[in-house]
Amino acid sequence: MEVKLVSYGIVRDILKEKELTYAVQGQTIGDLKTDLMSTFPELKRLKSLRFAVNQEYVDDTQSINDTDEIILIPPVSGG
Repeated sequence: MEVKLVSYGIVRDILKEKELTYAVQGQTIGDLKTDLMSTFPELKRLKSLRFAVNQEYVDDTQSINDTDEIILIPPVSGG
């Protein structure tokens, strides 16, 4: 299955793209996260990487479909 990934900030820098189509090996956000960490090991250093599916925050148990837009949200620091 392929999904659309959208990334911002440091995540975009790591993936080298703002938007890309990505082949998912699994059925959940947790599966996608594991796959992304393997493909892009630099993501492991991000302590609070969050995911949203179709503009809603989700946890690792969320199922994904090939029509979903998945947003990778980097850690945010304030000042």
